Parts: sequence; C-alpha cells; structure tokens
Amino acid sequence: PCEMRVHHINCGTLCPIPRRLVNGDGGLTEPGRMVCHCLLVESGDGLVLVDTGLGLGDVERPARLGPMRPLLRARLDPAETAARRVESLGFSRDDVRHVVLTHLDLDHAGGIGDFPKARVHLMRREHDAAANAGWRDRIRYRTDHWAHGPDWAVHDVRDGESWLGFEAVRQLEGLPPEILLVPLVGHTPGHAGVAVDTSEGWLLHSGDAYYYHGQVDPRRPRTTPGLAVFERAAHTDALMSAWNLRRLRALVREHGHAVRVFCAHDPVELDRLSAPR
Repeated sequence: PCEMRVHHINCGTLCPIPRRLVNGDGGLTEPGRMVCHCLLVESGDGLVLVDTGLGLGDVERPARLGPMRPLLRARLDPAETAARRVESLGFSRDDVRHVVLTHLDLDHAGGIGDFPKARVHLMRREHDAAANAGWRDRIRYRTDHWAHGPDWAVHDVRDGESWLGFEAVRQLEGLPPEILLVPLVGHTPGHAGVAVDTSEGWLLHSGDAYYYHGQVDPRRPRTTPGLAVFERAAHTDALMSAWNLRRLRALVREHGHAVRVFCAHDPVELDRLSAPR
C-alpha cells in the first residue's frame, strides 16, 4: 500500500441567499456560504482529483452554468478552480492522472475539461443519466462540461464488495486500492461517495448525499430550512436518499473513530478538515 496524502480544497464558493436559512447563522439579507469541497490525492502513480467543482470555462463563460446560476450565486474566482488549486500546490494539471466524480452535476464536474489527459471515473448509471437527460435534467447536467470528450471509465453497481455496512463498493482500475467508489444513489441515479484510506484513517467524501454537517450527527440530526427545501427539490429519489443518510449517520455512530465523513458543500466540514493538524 502507498501512503495517501490528501489535500482538502475548495473549488467554488457559492453564496445563496439568505445566510440565516442556509447556514443557520447570520442575517436574512446576508449571502450564505457554501463550498465545493474536492480532494486532491497524492498517490504513487500521480494525482487523483475527487470532484472538480467549477471550472475555468465556467469563470470565463458563466452562461455555461445555465438556469442554476442565479440560485447558486457562485463567486467565479479563477483562483478557486481545481486547475489553479493544483498549480498553487506546485503541480501541473497534467500530473492529474485520474478524476473520480461523485456525480455529474454542474458544480461537481465543471472542471473536468481543465484536465483533458485524466481518466474520468463515475458510476455507469450516472453517465447514462447525463447522456439521456431530458429537459429538466439538463439544468443540472451541462454538456459543455464534457464537450472535450473525456476518457470515461464507467463502473457498474453490481460489481464490488462490502465496506463498513455499504454494498457494491469497488476499487477502480488503474487507481490505488486505497481509493474506493461507494454507491450512494438518491441525489442522482448514479450518485456515489469516494472513500480514501489514509495514514490517519478513512475519509468518505459523500458528495451531495447531504448538505449540512448536522445531518450526520448521530445524537441530534438537524439541518437548516433553506437546505431542507433545496434537498427535496434536488434529490431524484427521496426514499433512497433518506436510506443512505441513515446509513451515513450509522457509519459516524459506529465507526466515527476510524472514518471521517463529509459532504461536498458544507463549509464547516471543509474548514475543519483543511485546518492544520
């Protein structure tokens, strides 16, 4: 096994209004703060990027974000893109050999075009859902993000093993065995988490399986009113989403000493995990 060095990076700040209803603090006219929490993993065989947030193309042409742009109110700072984050850490974009996506929503896959040499891993059901998206799903799946023709690596849910109460968890061909794809269907048809085994224990990037850190609190689960409304609108399968959230909460309760669970958009979790240890 090779030692995984993991960088927690924000690849897009979102400022939906109002902060009080989104973050649970601040005022009703103050913009909220959400993030696009991505991982840059240093492995023995190059870099692995988990999600990409928003890309340089979104910064240069915000119309790529489509109808979601006014709701997300993204900051669109080029310094926050995964491409610039990678470079600021002293690497080249070509050093990113693999991108592993939790799903293809615009605020997770917006930057894949900035890494044209990378292999892009995702669940087959997610790839198929985006390829056959109807008019409503085209709001979330933006074809400009993969117009460059990525080197897709699609993975089937029926393949895989058990992992801490989750089924069909699989290693990915060409990646170190310390990186696993964990099906968490519900937010989208092929939504997944990504687990990384590090020297300090497991990390589980849960994508959009939840939005607020309080939702996985095993003692007092809670969320904010604004995020509860958005969640109901954004999840494609409410029953599966609720089931997976219960499983994540159980994971925290039973294995919290060995696994750090976090989602894609909660700034509290990002600040906690990116702080110097």
